[in-house]
Amino acid sequence: MNAPVSEGFVDFRGYGTWYQVAGELGSGTIPLLALHGGPGSTHNYFGPLEGLAAQGRAYRAFAKANPNGYALMFDPRASQTAEGAAVRGAALAPCLPGFVALVGEDKALAAARVLTPFLHGFVSMELSQAFRLGGGIDAAFETGLDAILSGLLTWRRSP
Repeated sequence: MNAPVSEGFVDFRGYGTWYQVAGELGSGTIPLLALHGGPGSTHNYFGPLEGLAAQGRAYRAFAKANPNGYALMFDPRASQTAEGAAVRGAALAPCLPGFVALVGEDKALAAARVLTPFLHGFVSMELSQAFRLGGGIDAAFETGLDAILSGLLTWRRSP
């Protein structure tokens, strides 16, 4: 589930500013637009955003395709077993490197604990058909995912 990526340079006051777009501009979902970080910064920190956004989308797709299996992931009885704890740890393992790259090792688990409730809450509401006020659910998901990941970017600058 990799989004197509395009990149290039745009002229700004006589200088080339690098950009990258992950996603299709006309697809109906909100693409991730990455701009160079400016003098003294690079664009390399955007890589984890693409990976975490793709993992968030995969999480949602899994839940929609497997609602009963998804419900088992958060069954309170599962937390009382060693197997349940092991499965949850294994589920986080592929995401943790992206969080480490995005916010640092000391803040990675906290960052995962910010994104996970959004994903779980959104998906749970979607599965129970709780979004009844109209509007585009896909666009709302992408907007929320973008807001959370953009907010986590600011953690790089905070002590």
